[in-house]
Amino acid sequence: MAEMRAFRDEVSGWAAGGPGGPASDLALRLGVRTAVLLEGLSDLAAVERRAARRGRDLAAEGVCVVPMGGAMNVGRYAGLLGQPGLGLRLAGLCDEGEHRFYERGLKRARAQHRDIFVCASDLEDELIRALGTARVEEVVGAEGDFRAWQTFQRQPAHQGRPRQQQLRRFLGTKKGRKIRYGRLLVEALDPEQVPTPLDDLLKSL
Repeated sequence: MAEMRAFRDEVSGWAAGGPGGPASDLALRLGVRTAVLLEGLSDLAAVERRAARRGRDLAAEGVCVVPMGGAMNVGRYAGLLGQPGLGLRLAGLCDEGEHRFYERGLKRARAQHRDIFVCASDLEDELIRALGTARVEEVVGAEGDFRAWQTFQRQPAHQGRPRQQQLRRFLGTKKGRKIRYGRLLVEALDPEQVPTPLDDLLKSL
């Protein structure tokens, strides 16, 4: 796992303009065969936690999950990791509103053998709908955030909105909260509740 994280770090440095040699060497040594392109760290937390709950070790399977820092970076990452870069198979999970960036970026990079799964709105929305708002509020309370959640609800800008929308917005109001709850909400899912895009992504790997 630590070595796969090192590979992911090298890929991030490469995408930022650094040398690609270290990433290429690690890919060969680790037997990396697939790169999963994700928009950010909250998606990474959710995907890795769901894989672990299914008893899978993605790193041992040669799968690297890569947060790109935004969907508009997909063309850059696809070019480095797919063809004509390292030649890895590409997969991904994205928000409905960002799907066009994935399609455009993958086409520009001439990426082959790709499987992209699309969330309605975003993954947080999928998880909230799968669990139901009452269960999500239980998780929020267990984490000691219920008072903050109640304060958020009383703010005029959020009053009158559906509870699901309020919860989705609440998860993004504090740095690190989306990442933490990405893991926690996946942990709270029963097997039959796993959102289809997330489930289909893991089945494809």
